[in-house]
Formats: sequence, C-alpha cells, structure tokens
Amino acid sequence: MSWGDVVAILGGFGAGFLSGTIGIGGGLLFVPTMTVGLRLSQAVAQGTSLVAIIPTAIVGGVSHMLRGNVLREPALLMGGGGVVGAIIGALVAVEVPGPVLARVWGAFLVFSAYRLTAQAVRQGRKAG
Repeated sequence: MSWGDVVAILGGFGAGFLSGTIGIGGGLLFVPTMTVGLRLSQAVAQGTSLVAIIPTAIVGGVSHMLRGNVLREPALLMGGGGVVGAIIGALVAVEVPGPVLARVWGAFLVFSAYRLTAQAVRQGRKAG
C-alpha cells in the first residue's frame, strides 16, 4: 500500500464522515484530497470525485430516508435538475483549462465557507 492509497482512503473516510454528519457533498474533500494530496489534475479529480460520491450518497441518503429525514418530492426534483446540470457541467469542464477550474473551485469553497459561517453565527444569536 502506497502513501497515495493512504491519502485516498483517509480522504474518502473524511468525506463520508462529513457527508453523513453535516450533509456536505463528498466532493468538498474528495477534490482537494486528489489535487493536493495525490497531485491529480483538476479535471481528473472532479471526474473521479463524481464517481466516488455515488456510494457515499447512496448510503447516506438511505440512512437518512430510513430515519424519516428526507422530503422525497424535493429530493426527486433536485436530483433530476442535478442530473441535467451534471451533464452540462461535465461537458463544460472538459473544455475549461485546469487552472481556471481550480480557481473557480477555490472561489466556490471560500464562498461556501462564508455562507456556512454566517448561517452558524445567525443561528447562534437566535439560540443565545
């Protein structure tokens, strides 16, 4: 087993854990793990992440569904939109240079971190 294998397993574990506990997409950890830890190109990391997310999403989704934590109609509507968006996004991503994809990805992560932090602060004020 190589260090790359260890990085991949730990990245997968971390993504699965965070996906199950706080509902983030596994790609939030999969892509940085592969681009930084495994030194893969942005396009390869994104494609690999999409395939790797399938079992994570199925297990997490079924677990939440069994506990009654899923609204099926919105899930189906969002899933259908997600399928169409994923097809279009994949077609666009293969045409965009890797450094541009990496910058867009980084900007998305920063924006997501800001929104999550702002939401947590607002909820903390309401509770306190």
